[in-house]
Amino acid sequence: MSQCRNQGEESKMVRRGILQAAALFATLLAGSVVMAQKVTVQFDPSGAFSDYKTFKILNGTLNSRNPALNSELVKKQIEADIRRDLTARGLTEVQTQPDLNVVYHFGAAHKTEVEAFPAGWRGWGTRWVRVPYAEGTLVVDLRYTGTHSLVWRGIASEEKNDPTKLAGKLDDMVKKALQKYPPKEK
Repeated sequence: MSQCRNQGEESKMVRRGILQAAALFATLLAGSVVMAQKVTVQFDPSGAFSDYKTFKILNGTLNSRNPALNSELVKKQIEADIRRDLTARGLTEVQTQPDLNVVYHFGAAHKTEVEAFPAGWRGWGTRWVRVPYAEGTLVVDLRYTGTHSLVWRGIASEEKNDPTKLAGKLDDMVKKALQKYPPKEK
C-alpha cells in the first residue's frame, strides 16, 4: 500500500515537473515571438545617393485602431526621429526644392501566434496555446524629386504583447530603418 502511495506521489511529481518545464518552454517561445524586430531595406541601384543633400518630410500616415498609436503625438515623434537620423547622416532639411521627399507610413495590427508544447500523460501529447501580440510596421520612403521616383525604402517591424508598448519602440524602429541609408556601394 505504501508502495502504491509512493508511486502515486512520484507520478504527480513527474507530471508537475513536466508541466513546469512545458510552461517554461512556452514562455521562452512566446518571449522570442514578442521580442522579434525585422528591418528590410530596398533601394534603386541606379540612385545617385552621394548627390542627395537635402530632404523634406511630407505628411505621413498612421493606421492603427489603438488610439495611443494613432495620434498627432506619434506623428511628431516619428518625424523628429526621421529628422534626427537623416541629419546625422549628413542631409539637411529644407522646406523648398529638396533632393528627397520623405514619406512614412506606420500601422499596427493585432495578431495571434499558436504555440505547441508537450502535455498529457508523461509528456505524451501536445497542448496548443494562443499567444496574442501586436505587430507594428514602419515604412520610410525616400523619393527623388527630380524624377518623382522611389529611390530608397526602409521597413521596420516590431512585435510586442501590448500594442501601447510599440509607441516606446518607435525611436528604435526609425533608427534601425535609417541606419542602412545610404546603401553601401558595391
